[in-house]
Amino acid sequence: MRKRIALAAFAMLGACGQKSALQPVEGAALPPAPYGAAVQPTADELLAVEPTAAPDRSVELRTRSEEREDDPFELPPE
Repeated sequence: MRKRIALAAFAMLGACGQKSALQPVEGAALPPAPYGAAVQPTADELLAVEPTAAPDRSVELRTRSEEREDDPFELPPE
């Protein structure tokens, strides 16, 4: 019974996270603008992932199951 109460308490605690726009801490500023940039990026722009940072996989290496070729280096353990 205690485990269920503890599990429920942790579930409720995990669900109560605050969801609001990110802002710098009081007294602190955003990082300086990149060299050559005309404007300072916002916090949301700094958090956006560029396509080159996480590219989508465009080529599937195996399209169907195939038998593996014999591997001369696959030796049994000694």
